[in-house]
Amino acid sequence: MVPLEDMIISRMRNAMKLPAPSPTRHAALTQEDALKFHSRGKPGKFEISATKPMATQRDLSLAYSPGVAVPVQAIADNPDRIYDYTTKGNMVAVVSNGTAILGMGDLGPLAAKPVMEGKAVLFKRFADVDSVDIEVDTTDVDAFINCVRYLGPAFGGINLEDIKAPDCFIIEARLRELMDIPVFHDDQHGTAIISAAGLLNALHLTGKRLSEITLVCNGAGAAAIACVELVKAMGVKNDNVIMCDSRGVIYKGREKGMNQWKSAHAVETDRRTLAEALDGADVFFGLSVAGALTAEMVKNMAVDPIIFAMANPDPEITPEEVASVRDDAIMATGRSDYPNQVNNVLGFPYIFRGALDVRARTINDEMKIAAARAIAELAREDVPDEVAAAYGQKRPHFGPEYIIPAPFDPRLIARIPQAVAIAAMDTGVARKTIVDLEAYEMRLKARLNPIAGLMQNIFQSVRQNPARIAFAEGEEEQVIRAANEYANSGLGTPVLVGREHKIRKTISENAIDLNANIEIVNSLLTERNEDYADMLYERLQRNGYLLRDCQRLVNFDRNIFAACMVSMGDADAMITGVTRNYSVALENIRKVIDPRPGHVIIGLSIVLGSSGPIFIADTAMHDMPTARELADIAVEAAGVTRLFGYEPRVAMLAFSTFGHPRGERSGQVREAVEILDHRHVDFEYDGEMAADVALNIEAMAAYPFCRLSGPANVLIMPAVHSAGISTKMLQEIGGTTVIGPLLIGLDKSAQISPMNTTATELVNMAAIAAFSANG
Repeated sequence: MVPLEDMIISRMRNAMKLPAPSPTRHAALTQEDALKFHSRGKPGKFEISATKPMATQRDLSLAYSPGVAVPVQAIADNPDRIYDYTTKGNMVAVVSNGTAILGMGDLGPLAAKPVMEGKAVLFKRFADVDSVDIEVDTTDVDAFINCVRYLGPAFGGINLEDIKAPDCFIIEARLRELMDIPVFHDDQHGTAIISAAGLLNALHLTGKRLSEITLVCNGAGAAAIACVELVKAMGVKNDNVIMCDSRGVIYKGREKGMNQWKSAHAVETDRRTLAEALDGADVFFGLSVAGALTAEMVKNMAVDPIIFAMANPDPEITPEEVASVRDDAIMATGRSDYPNQVNNVLGFPYIFRGALDVRARTINDEMKIAAARAIAELAREDVPDEVAAAYGQKRPHFGPEYIIPAPFDPRLIARIPQAVAIAAMDTGVARKTIVDLEAYEMRLKARLNPIAGLMQNIFQSVRQNPARIAFAEGEEEQVIRAANEYANSGLGTPVLVGREHKIRKTISENAIDLNANIEIVNSLLTERNEDYADMLYERLQRNGYLLRDCQRLVNFDRNIFAACMVSMGDADAMITGVTRNYSVALENIRKVIDPRPGHVIIGLSIVLGSSGPIFIADTAMHDMPTARELADIAVEAAGVTRLFGYEPRVAMLAFSTFGHPRGERSGQVREAVEILDHRHVDFEYDGEMAADVALNIEAMAAYPFCRLSGPANVLIMPAVHSAGISTKMLQEIGGTTVIGPLLIGLDKSAQISPMNTTATELVNMAAIAAFSANG
């Protein structure tokens, strides 16, 4: 669960006078952080934007009257055409009445809206499913059903969310009967599907079978019942499952605290407590409260116990507690800071994606099981570079600590929807048949741009290998905020370089809740000054610098000081640029840090857009590069592209394309290609070519001899002015995000941000600096 939810549940605990949770290993967001996030810019988390041009009178006439009358009549004549002419086939309603918001209880439909908006953006981010939130102002079950049942024409599916039990059971069952589109209560089935996937893999590792295991589920709410029902549908025997609630074992004949949903899972047993139920059990499912499972109970479980402690924010038992008594257990929790997180985002976006793509009438057990099996199978495969990066370049492998895939695995979008769609077709609930499954898989992959997860993967990688980062301009407010966010995000230890009294004053004036892990270093007062000055003097003494000059630089130039920290191992990387021009900051850094042996220093910008990641070089260093320098730049850029998890296809850009029209710079670019030919580099490259040929596969087709297998993702510019103009223009026009220029080729990691950058952008640059230091 995300830290914000930890904060919310902490509030719930206080209101209910529950025991406080144990300290977590990730820093919680503050209430101020959360409120600012939701209020800045346009309030809320998403907006609706047009997918068709709206620039001319003709556009408006086609979009509305009179042009819109044509699809209206077409749909009236054939209702199935609604999928061709409207958003219905890619639109889900996220519906709630706010009676069970994040475990906080019944706070009403208005309070539910931020959560439902969040759900909507997760649909879009992970599966390219469009979604809108609908908050229904009633706690009457019949009235709620009567409202939602008539929404079918507008949506391809209904995602129910944060509705209290037992109302959620009744509402979902009735709506599934009344509507001919999928109705899915994610609080129940999402957790069930992900935990079932983890269970399949845990059984695979232990050699146990679904039909033979005994399972104890502690908790009898919506999610717990859904988990039990799904594993039973998958093959666990009814008599082998014992469900417990706050009163103990749910057994046949029990009268207190019972309802029809609990009664359906009552069994004949003489066991009455959780401890008794767990004696000899193979599997524990926890959907209850922290501390419900004790080490003594774990001791009494069967050989190779499987323990899914899914209570949030703190599990029923921690992995450390289990490890203290058992060395053969496989664990999963709901926490992101432990291995094997049971995270619903692995399920609901992709399940709806598959259901929508075949126009399913419902989401049945077979589709849920197919999703669980697809998730389980994916975890058993070698992970891609993107996931390896998230694990700090230590590539995870299927095993006790990796039985559930990482949420940012780019293969999820292709695997789970396809499995769900096939199950829907096989069970007869699909209205559309997908004949060419290979083509469907390609369409799924094209829906999401892997670069959208670039920064998330970098953050995950750095969290695995936290880095000590020197923030050279530590007295600036946005730098302090960035350092604070860096620490709160669990990326490592920030070091603010500056005068402590001034930093403290800025912190106080801006009410910044400073993370305790942040360090402040005054370059005048540190005992490392003499060492830094001696090192700098040794480097610069033959360039006109006296020892006192070097001492002055260390004492008063914070870029010099931060670079010395990195050079002498007191920091892993540094970040600067807020108060000085790029060239000035670079000159200071170069006084201290050399190029990496065998490399050249370049500036590389990453353009994040809908067509994929584009790496552009050189955007900072070489004004009018020679042919040899262009070849060197290409090699550096290709290497960085691979570091970020992408296979480079390098286009050497020019005004001309393969000899026409002729020009002086074009000749340099052609010569650079010849140099690369002689070097026998191990990446795709060609040139010279214009940008449209490099990026447009149709334009490239006019040159069948071109050696690129597809559109280029690395563009080597013929001069720094063309690179700078292009990237800045893209950034200002909109529709893309430009990161950089990143400083590449130094022997130690340092990054220079644009002046007046935001705290968030600084954090991104600091994370990239840390990532580079780790790599």
